[in-house]
Amino acid sequence: MSEAGDVGVRNGERAERIDTSVAHNARVWNYWLGGKDNFEPDRRVGEHVRTMFPVIQEVARADRRFLARAVRHLAGEAGVRQFLDIGTGLPSADNTHQIAQVVAPDSRIVYVDNDPMVLVHARALLTSSAEGATDYLEADVHDPASVLAGAARTLDLDRPVAVMMLGILNFVLDTDEAVAIVRRLMDKMPPGSFLALTHPTVELGGEANVPAMKFWNENAAPPIRSRTAAEIARFFDGLELIDPGLVSCGRWRPADGEEPVTVPQYGCVARKP
Repeated sequence: MSEAGDVGVRNGERAERIDTSVAHNARVWNYWLGGKDNFEPDRRVGEHVRTMFPVIQEVARADRRFLARAVRHLAGEAGVRQFLDIGTGLPSADNTHQIAQVVAPDSRIVYVDNDPMVLVHARALLTSSAEGATDYLEADVHDPASVLAGAARTLDLDRPVAVMMLGILNFVLDTDEAVAIVRRLMDKMPPGSFLALTHPTVELGGEANVPAMKFWNENAAPPIRSRTAAEIARFFDGLELIDPGLVSCGRWRPADGEEPVTVPQYGCVARKP
């Protein structure tokens, strides 16, 4: 049975692993986006972070809009038909497969996360156009070999893949390890593949992120860190940055009629030559 087929069987098994007593990133992020898949500790920590770092909700929204714009570009102008979305988070409106399959119905998408709460809701991620496919893989970004092996069940890794890593590498605390993870993933992708990435920073007006992240690391899970533009640029070594390069994610190719916003979250899309 595929991972997708196993999801319903394992929902109950994984649900008992969910610790609702400690705020968790996927659920707090869901709260900031106006979702309902969160608990009192998530809301309490989310509200406290917001008092310390008032732009956090705008960061969450800008990150989500970046996802939509990046996927439309990749499925449209770039012609990509395969997406590997690592660090999926809880299902929301306009998930990767929904955007990609509107542009190209034959798109194939694999979602990856290690949060049992996400697994419980993964059924919402497994809808697909008749021409395309979606799958969900329970795996950890720290283990790229498992991610690649699981993705290969649905994706043809001999054909271009868009690797989506939005707000996930900030949970890999060691920068050298984070760079190595990206390199192992992209080394297995053929030329013409892409890396799309967002990452929080204390630049771009994000100085208040410093105490907010300290509070987060003392009261929620998993621990998080910011990075500078220079540190984030290392993830794209050997890749060709797509215009406008590494910028605030709210300023990466804003759609017609969309107001560009500067938030302390970098975003970038790059192509493997």
